[in-house]
Amino acid sequence: MHRTAVLRLLRAHQPGATDPREAAMTAEIIRFVEEHTDCLLRTCVPGHLTGSAWIVDALRRRVLLAHHRKLDKWLQPGGHADGDPDLLAVALREAREETGLTRLKPVSTEVFDVDRHWIPPRGDTPGHWHLDLRFLVEADPEEELIVSDESHDVLWVDLARVAALNPEESMLRMMRKTVSKV
Repeated sequence: MHRTAVLRLLRAHQPGATDPREAAMTAEIIRFVEEHTDCLLRTCVPGHLTGSAWIVDALRRRVLLAHHRKLDKWLQPGGHADGDPDLLAVALREAREETGLTRLKPVSTEVFDVDRHWIPPRGDTPGHWHLDLRFLVEADPEEELIVSDESHDVLWVDLARVAALNPEESMLRMMRKTVSKV
């Protein structure tokens, strides 16, 4: 399995990760990818790579969030790499599937944010880590949305309301980064 592209993205992101927690997670994920040849597959039991899209409007005032059915949280769209080392493509695919948006525009091919978060056990699936590479993506809030079977709802949220829907630090960090890029 080819991990070179993932390592290149992570190593390019590492110097710009000014948040100490994100910097530490980036270093941890680099080590994990170096040590686990199967890191792009769900069958990598300790954890695996995911790609997600932090979808904003052109003015960076709103973000598109999905109320995740299994986790019961408001989150950015994203999902498993399932063997695909192009995590930007993974993030865009998942964003299209989860929101119905078709005119997604990556702001950059570089990683916007990195997060490592625990997924609790569910059925036959043991608890594991999601090692998430997040990309900044623009979309038109006027484009029609769909709600996939993975979500309860999908909606555009003013950045100022993100904390009320999900106060987790990783969400707040992406919110702060979005404001700083305006």
